[in-house]
Amino acid sequence: MTRLRTADAEKRQKSGLGPDFLEALARGMGVLTAFDSQHRQMTLSDVARIVDLPRATVRRALYTLEQLGYLDSDGRLFRLSPKVMRLAGAYLGSAGNATALQMACDRLCLEIDEACSAAVLDGEMAAMVAHASPPRFLSSAPGIGFRVPAFSAALGRVLVAGLGPEARAAWLATLQPQALTAKTVTDRDELAAAIEKAGQEGYALSDQEAELGFRSLAVPVRRFDGRVVAALNIGIRIERATPKQMKDDFLPPLLRAAADLRDHVV
Repeated sequence: MTRLRTADAEKRQKSGLGPDFLEALARGMGVLTAFDSQHRQMTLSDVARIVDLPRATVRRALYTLEQLGYLDSDGRLFRLSPKVMRLAGAYLGSAGNATALQMACDRLCLEIDEACSAAVLDGEMAAMVAHASPPRFLSSAPGIGFRVPAFSAALGRVLVAGLGPEARAAWLATLQPQALTAKTVTDRDELAAAIEKAGQEGYALSDQEAELGFRSLAVPVRRFDGRVVAALNIGIRIERATPKQMKDDFLPPLLRAAADLRDHVV
């Protein structure tokens, strides 16, 4: 046990995380976040493979999370329980921006009769924190909590464009882009140029790069001092509008909505 503690301490020191970093908590969170739309149910072995941890460690984490009510299990397969929504609810309830962004999405959806969403940057992903869809949309359409690789999405590109030059360069340097469709741009120089263009023009348009058959148009949401804190997006099927029509019809209301949010986000 002493050797294990010494090894953990040496690992923390090398990683620069410091003595207050709780390895057990980090491992538990890693196990919890291993579940997603592609991994709705998993065995202990499945989870251990994804998080790259020993089975014994994963077994303890799964048992603890199940006892706390965040996982359900039939004895073999584990899945997230509804209690996990409390974590997202706590964020949405404590983040004042989420309420303002949701109201903006609701208004935009009524105005243009298309799906509208708002997202924030979460590492390499753009995470949706507000969403509104017309009644014709299926209830299974992506909503709050949906995540998409930021490099391929209009939302993500305006968010990354809002980072400072050094932070943006660091973000791109660690990125390992993989094609989501045949149209996805994965060349690092091309991505850097697209992000730079989004920053200069004040919007980004992604044409079937994140999902075939869909286009999205996004603008940054800035707070009072100009800092980008979120992005507003309109997504449509390609048969409903060309890229030019999207810019002509949807960019003006998006920009107005973002301007209206300036004094309501922090």
